[in-house]
Amino acid sequence: MRVLVVEDDRHTREFIERALRESGYTVDAVGNGRDGLFMATTEPFDLIVLDRMLPTVDGLTILRTLRASKISTPVLVLSALGEVDDRVDGLRAGGDDYLVKPFALVELLARVEALLRRPRGGEQSAETTQLRVADLELDRLKRTVRRGERRIDLQPKEFHLLEYLMRHCDQVVTRTMLLEAVWDYHFDPKTNVIDVHISNLRQKVDKDAHNTLIHTVRGVGYRLGLETD
Repeated sequence: MRVLVVEDDRHTREFIERALRESGYTVDAVGNGRDGLFMATTEPFDLIVLDRMLPTVDGLTILRTLRASKISTPVLVLSALGEVDDRVDGLRAGGDDYLVKPFALVELLARVEALLRRPRGGEQSAETTQLRVADLELDRLKRTVRRGERRIDLQPKEFHLLEYLMRHCDQVVTRTMLLEAVWDYHFDPKTNVIDVHISNLRQKVDKDAHNTLIHTVRGVGYRLGLETD
């Protein structure tokens, strides 16, 4: 799940960004309305956390522009303005939810999860949130993984890594692709973070299984899927 955070207060922005990353989300964060509007209209996001009062372009203008452009990405509006009229203005401008500052982190995360559970574009949520490869099942909203009847407990990064591999089932993905998609930084030939996480994930996913699903493609990267002759 990819989330855009548009918040001009640096401490608040970093606080939200860190919490979302630790919860397993991929996060892009910007500190002004102009950059936020550009990102929101040119990049695909599953959710936008949007401060109402921003420099260069205010939050309500961003909301109205998104909806006028037929962009239906769910938006959680953050604001120190908590009167009923203020909340109504935010929702009528196109916001899907409104959270008043100061807020509890656990409430923000709960609201993010609730917005991401809502079906979009008339699709059934099961079609967009559940992935399956052989007897391996991943539910993005419940944050659960099962291999047959066995439940697999994963850390947030392991979950995100497995989701990426399952979305690219039977495709070879390189270490560079994984670093950029899961860790949000460019290739560092000295890091072994991919190897460590793949090793841990393989132990959990393929443990005692009849068929191995996670394979190393020597000199290239990794592939998730059943072995082919």
